[in-house]
Amino acid sequence: MILDQIFISNKKQNNSGEVGVQSSEKPMRSVLKTISWRVIGTLDTIVISWLITGHIALALSIGSIELITKMVLYFFHERIWNKIKWGK
Repeated sequence: MILDQIFISNKKQNNSGEVGVQSSEKPMRSVLKTISWRVIGTLDTIVISWLITGHIALALSIGSIELITKMVLYFFHERIWNKIKWGK
């Protein structure tokens, strides 16, 4: 029953009325997912860095560097996985 819902929710009707399976997401969705996840991850990194170092300025510095590098890495990670057919 759960699997039926998963398969049904992955199907969509195209303009000609045919039902197909939606197998990939658009790059903009990956961008928005990247940004939202990085905000959460960066806040976590800042808090952990602050607890370990005791210096908020150092924690913010670590968090800001990590924000940029991990956002870029995650975006490309998402795009590569989107091309892999396994599990779709």
